[in-house]
Amino acid sequence: QVQLVESGGGLVQAGGSLRLSCVASGPTFSTYRMGWFRQAPGKEREFVAAISWNGGSTLYANSVKGRSTITRDNVKNTVTLQMNSLKAEDTAVYYCAARKKVMPVVSSTPEDYEYWGQGTQVTVSS
Repeated sequence: QVQLVESGGGLVQAGGSLRLSCVASGPTFSTYRMGWFRQAPGKEREFVAAISWNGGSTLYANSVKGRSTITRDNVKNTVTLQMNSLKAEDTAVYYCAARKKVMPVVSSTPEDYEYWGQGTQVTVSS
């Protein structure tokens, strides 16, 4: 079982950038497919980005495409989400998630993910 710890959230002005990190415990990080999700107050959890086990495939929500980049380092057991040109609507708690399932290679479906971190708050002031 993998444990996930997010960091990097905070308060930023609109147009600014943040880099979110998720560190996973355990020696088998490379066998997990990873994703980032977010949940704003009063809204359902929504997909942000996903990455395959080796980083060869990525998937982004339309709302962040072109402004965000997901990467992973299987040596450091870390997945990161670089977010640029932040908007007020990006304000949410951001969650890191992991899945063992082989297919699909990347997934935007929360139910496909078996493990979740506690989340990190991102607040964008307009």
